Amino acid sequence: MLQIKNIFKQYKTGNLVQKALDDVSLNLRDNEFVAILGPSGSGKTTLLNIIGGLDCYDKGDLIINGVSTKNYKDRDWDSYRNHMIGFVFQSYNLIPH
Repeated sequence: MLQIKNIFKQYKTGNLVQKALDDVSLNLRDNEFVAILGPSGSGKTTLLNIIGGLDCYDKGDLIINGVSTKNYKDRDWDSYRNHMIGFVFQSYNLIPH
């Protein structure tokens, strides 16, 4: 269902470059329960943001149901988020009323 192939992601601030993901690969099957664990700063949130289509990867490929996302347009990501994936945010900040 979901393949992550050799994903790289880095963040740049001025001259500072911070690697968040460095050649990460992962295969997830239908109906599989997966927990992503690691210390603070290890790239868990970045990986989940890429899987969720909230962030772009720099290099590698995210394959969804056999289809590469390398050439996804905004509307493709919108459709993916609306129909194929769900989110439960740690800080969901609901409107109090």
